[in-house]
Amino acid sequence: MRYIYAEEIVNKVKEAVIAANTKLSEDMKQMLRKAIEREESKIGKQILHQLLKNAEIAEKEKIPMCQDTGIVNIIIEMGQEVVIKDGVLVDALKEGVKKGYTEGYLRKSVCHPITRQNTMDNTPPVVHVEIVPGDKFTLWIFPKGGGAENKSRLYMLLPTDGWEEIKKKVVETVLQAGASACPPLIVGVGIGGNFETAPLLAKKALLRPLGSKNDDPQIAEMEQELLEEINNTGIGPQGMGGRITAFAVHINMMPCHIASLPVAINLQCHSHRVIKIDL
Repeated sequence: MRYIYAEEIVNKVKEAVIAANTKLSEDMKQMLRKAIEREESKIGKQILHQLLKNAEIAEKEKIPMCQDTGIVNIIIEMGQEVVIKDGVLVDALKEGVKKGYTEGYLRKSVCHPITRQNTMDNTPPVVHVEIVPGDKFTLWIFPKGGGAENKSRLYMLLPTDGWEEIKKKVVETVLQAGASACPPLIVGVGIGGNFETAPLLAKKALLRPLGSKNDDPQIAEMEQELLEEINNTGIGPQGMGGRITAFAVHINMMPCHIASLPVAINLQCHSHRVIKIDL
């Protein structure tokens, strides 16, 4: 049995939400640099330069790289031998988010869905916990803004539709999003499962290291095919035209019912804010 203290979780989450909003990851910076080299549009190149400069200023000044500091998604892999001491896991996560957004002076963007009254501390976070063997405890802290999330989609396709219809829906989703999702994008695609699992598959796909290839060679080919089709749309950086509409496409897949073909597309903007914590 392994014990993890709730206060440690609070502190780690607090630090992570501040860091995620103010410091762009090195792999994202590298993606931007590579995109500048590949972008054919003059305006597109200028925008990519500005995005990189914006990230550098945010990190130096310790201020958010985007005014939309997001709703916090927390995805956890928790070993069955782990016990949370001196507190409740969900309460610790909520307290960490509250402290991070308050002490970090981050915009509070969470509100009642009908009255629109702000919760004033950016809580509650959206939490998904998966129980795994052993004593590992891994958290992904993932603040996600409204622009790209609002343009994400779930489709319940016919089982006869197949790969061609899936491709069509992914590209249509990106086209319909246009500039509103703040491209260049990372596109997470969830295929299979059911109505509720496909979107989670798509969101978890965004956690994969950028630029990495899928372990399944067939799915890796599908990802590359989609990336090329998306970048042929001409939407370009910030919707101003160009070659680089998406940095990457990541697919997660699982079996589904014989009568179903669920497909979810979760779009992520260029402010790709993900921090992984191993406790």
